Amino acid sequence: MSNIHSKTYTPCPPLRVAFLGLGVMGYPMAGHLALAGHTVTVYNRNPAKAAAWCAEFAQPQAPRSAATPRAAAKGADIVFCCVGNDDDLRSVTLGETGAFAGMAADSVFVDHTTASASVARELAAAAQAQGFTFIDAPVSGGQAGAQNGLLTVMCGGDAAAFARVEPVAMAFARAITHVGDSGAGQLAKMVNQICIAGVVQGLSEAIAFGQRAGLDMNQVLDVIGKGAAQSWQMDNRGKTMVADQFEFGFAVDWMRKDLGLVLDEAKRNGSRLPLTALVDQFYADVQHMGGNRWDTSSLIRRLK
Repeated sequence: MSNIHSKTYTPCPPLRVAFLGLGVMGYPMAGHLALAGHTVTVYNRNPAKAAAWCAEFAQPQAPRSAATPRAAAKGADIVFCCVGNDDDLRSVTLGETGAFAGMAADSVFVDHTTASASVARELAAAAQAQGFTFIDAPVSGGQAGAQNGLLTVMCGGDAAAFARVEPVAMAFARAITHVGDSGAGQLAKMVNQICIAGVVQGLSEAIAFGQRAGLDMNQVLDVIGKGAAQSWQMDNRGKTMVADQFEFGFAVDWMRKDLGLVLDEAKRNGSRLPLTALVDQFYADVQHMGGNRWDTSSLIRRLK
């Protein structure tokens, strides 16, 4: 079950949409689209997951699963996608069974995968050559944001296509913003991950310091959380870090994938990211400790 949480949906004309990838993010995102009244066809590499989704979100408009991305995309006004990485994205878009082969002229493909800016530009060009539009639209907010329908979405691509997508995507978002041309959405997500990496490392050091100093860190976090030190990470991860709890949230493996994209892009554009590179290596230490699936706040484990 998705544990999808109730949400008030902004009225939007129902459309035929597809969703490719029913992982921890895609499953509830597709669910919100169905609950908002859209006719949804889903595709997942594991057909059992697609069957479970169809059973959970059975609606009068009869959501269904498709055997291939191409079949899912056939007849859809908008195709949404959320998979693992660049290679996964190419595998569901390109080739004889890929979604692009089934896309109608003037339809829109919206990719919520955190991927490279270069693959976004590559697929945008391929889509344009076939007469439809590709929007790169990575998200922030994690699994909880997907379940609550409160994701933040950063979009790159054609502004007119974005305007068509925006009211539909609000089914699973609290904010969706057009930030520039193709690839800009992915670059904005990289900025997001750079910020998170630095904040989590600072929070880890602060909590570890306070604990060694003998402070009641839950009390201290309550105090400083009302001042300039406040952050989302402090509010949502501070006390679980104090309690040494990490079996939830955004996995270290995923963060290392994202930071790899950041560091590759930095090499291309000449950015200097010394702190980000250092924190990436700290996450490698956590992986070596067996924390591949721990939440990113597990950085504090290195300091204990």
